Amino acid sequence: MNIAIVGVGLIGGSIAITLKEKKYVETIIGVDKDEDNLKKALTIGFIDKALSLDEAINTADVFILSVPVDVIYNLLPIILDKINDQQVVIDMGSTKEQLLASVDGHVRRGRLVACHPMAGTEHSGPEAAVQGLFDGKTMIYCDVTNSDEDAFDTAEAIVEQLDMHTVFMNAREHDIHTAYVSHISHITSFALALTVLEKEKSQGRIFELASSGFESTVRLAKSSADMWVPIFRQNQRNVLDVLEEHIHQLQNMQTLLMKEDYQAFYKLIKKSNKIKRILK
Repeated sequence: MNIAIVGVGLIGGSIAITLKEKKYVETIIGVDKDEDNLKKALTIGFIDKALSLDEAINTADVFILSVPVDVIYNLLPIILDKINDQQVVIDMGSTKEQLLASVDGHVRRGRLVACHPMAGTEHSGPEAAVQGLFDGKTMIYCDVTNSDEDAFDTAEAIVEQLDMHTVFMNAREHDIHTAYVSHISHITSFALALTVLEKEKSQGRIFELASSGFESTVRLAKSSADMWVPIFRQNQRNVLDVLEEHIHQLQNMQTLLMKEDYQAFYKLIKKSNKIKRILK
């Protein structure tokens, strides 16, 4: 099997590293608009060769799309137009509803398997790719009844190599829940970083005093704007919904502090501690 990784950064590169380590594929082809990224991927060694998209379409059996979601949105119809009825396309985008609606009537919609690996780091680019990134993490499959059975079997076999748990959702459900547990975390981290940079003018003091708590909370603020702005754009409605609730919670805490109602604040914190029942 020949696999083309379209987007040789953190996700695509980490998939390639695992598949090469397990000797699951014959050839891994890298496709990326950034020539420097392709050179780095070749040097690191997780792709065997670099090709243009059209060259890859003539060569690869499977295409794994691991580029920003706006790029997937633009590329997907083009790829589906050009592939044959045996090739498989697996998209790894973090939003699904708009994307899948855009190809809903495509004659080769069945060759697409929509996936979202709930894994990653704040780093980007080929150098960020690591072995074991997906171990024990969750892969979400979306709208699998719209995928051909053999296409899904191919995607499932690849995901099994990544040692992931699997969950099935429809596209709308996916976008709602990822807004709640992933997208809001990034907005919060970006906002916290901006707050500290605005209020704490001494960068040296930030470096000296930043505890592990601050570092872990603000870590996501190092994430790529090229990746996250398209996610917020495509999932705007759901992100705004959860952001409104988040702002409400912050305003409630602000009000309690202004009133010096620490008993009520204590109860809020104790209520938030219930998350420990879910996240162990």
